[in-house]
Amino acid sequence: MRDTFPLLKKIEFPSLKRKAVEILQVNLGYLCNQQCIHCHVNAGPNRKEIMAREHIDLLLQILERTGIGVLDLTGGAPELNPDFRYLVSAAKALDVHIIDRCNLTVLEEDGQENLADFLREQGVEIVASLPCYLKSNVDKQRGSGVFEKSIKALKRLNQLGYGKPGSGLVLNLMYNPQDPALPPEQIELEKTYKAHLMQEWGIVFNHLYTLANMPIQRFGSLLVSKNQFDDYMDLLKKNHHQSNLTKVMCRNMISIDWNGYVYDCDFNQMLGLALKTSANIKWHISDLDISQLDNHPIRTAGHCFACTAGAGSSCGGAL
Repeated sequence: MRDTFPLLKKIEFPSLKRKAVEILQVNLGYLCNQQCIHCHVNAGPNRKEIMAREHIDLLLQILERTGIGVLDLTGGAPELNPDFRYLVSAAKALDVHIIDRCNLTVLEEDGQENLADFLREQGVEIVASLPCYLKSNVDKQRGSGVFEKSIKALKRLNQLGYGKPGSGLVLNLMYNPQDPALPPEQIELEKTYKAHLMQEWGIVFNHLYTLANMPIQRFGSLLVSKNQFDDYMDLLKKNHHQSNLTKVMCRNMISIDWNGYVYDCDFNQMLGLALKTSANIKWHISDLDISQLDNHPIRTAGHCFACTAGAGSSCGGAL
């Protein structure tokens, strides 16, 4: 796989500084039951990186000590970490709002038969990947049979109350383009998703998030192999909007990798761009002081244009 960081670090991006930390995003490991071509984590069934219990306990200490109100869990498939349910239950006891970035098909894996019930019991918000509402496009991007499993999982979540008005159980879907292009307008695409999924499958959900593909890891390597990297970067830079800089997710969140090291965002994590102290030492959760991050410079490179192009892109959708 071709590394795009040597190309990205040559591209200048406007300087940014952090605000107060409101969201703790944690990558619980790169193990996944899928292996998608757009994956910026390069996750898959053969990955061995998994966050250990000792680091999970440190995360819980940070949540308790700082009062950070949102825990955003990602992977891989975060649910495949053996301590996923331990972390969720303990964070819930601290009155933390928990987001699970779920690929849907994990709910159909052996040993995960009661996972959906657990998520409902804990009141976990689900952000579910569904890169298209058409079977052919989803299976092309995520693998044969993924669409049918995803629909089955969505129906199960609906049966439990997810996405239903008044249930308090939030189910959001995540879209990303099939090709090196910017996402369509989020509100209009959400309407199309809702109409199609209701008409064809009787499925409901709360909101659709649109996410631009990052020119890193598996997707970045694909761009390079097809000689599309420069064109994609030109597209991102030409559609950059300065106003999006005030809303990008790296300003009010930190990302923690499976080894406990701290980053500005999940994308920087995949590029190895760790947050560093004034002494140029990588921050680890074992010695992290959140207050020291206020106004701290954010590490940037060319990939950051994927977050500011067009309507903007973040883990919470368009900006």
